[in-house]
Amino acid sequence: MPSGRAGAAVAAAALAGALGIALWWRRNPSPCPYAQRFWVELPHPSITRERLEEILAPRPGERVLEVGPGTGYYTLGVARRLGDDGRLHILDVQDKMLEHTCRRAREAGLHNVVPVSADARDIPYDGASFDAAYVCAALGEVPDVSAALRELRRVVRPGGQLVVGESYLDPHLVRIGVLRAAADAAGLALERRSGGVAGYFARFEAV
Repeated sequence: MPSGRAGAAVAAAALAGALGIALWWRRNPSPCPYAQRFWVELPHPSITRERLEEILAPRPGERVLEVGPGTGYYTLGVARRLGDDGRLHILDVQDKMLEHTCRRAREAGLHNVVPVSADARDIPYDGASFDAAYVCAALGEVPDVSAALRELRRVVRPGGQLVVGESYLDPHLVRIGVLRAAADAAGLALERRSGGVAGYFARFEAV
């Protein structure tokens, strides 16, 4: 009996620790450190690669921006869809993440991935530079979500698209109501939302 109680106590302590870490992350938005990249390499069952590509619908020759690529979980599939004449620009504040993703792209025979080290609140491109942009499980890591959405609206051409993917298991989750209000204020109109109880994709048009 004592051993059972000890095991329960250990489990409760572990759960409390995990909840404490999640709460700290929630209150202190920051990108996942490269040293802990295994978190971003785990499967994303609620916001899969296939569902992203279906709602984003990237076409050959387009110029697309990905914010927060991590180690390239979504990058390679989108880059393939864009083809040799398209370009996928990947923006991250961590150079090691960019280097890792570009190395994976080269190993996969993809030469249309362009890295840029920058903050999503100050995207170093001219207005209307992209046909589309997407952010998956990374928007909540930006300290000012509204500022990031304004910048994304600025660099996406009128009529272009922004896709945001969010998992409810992510401590940096941006809930759909919060996202929609901030997107509306930035000049992004919700076109479509898909997903279930564990996560969602939302597609906006730059108006």
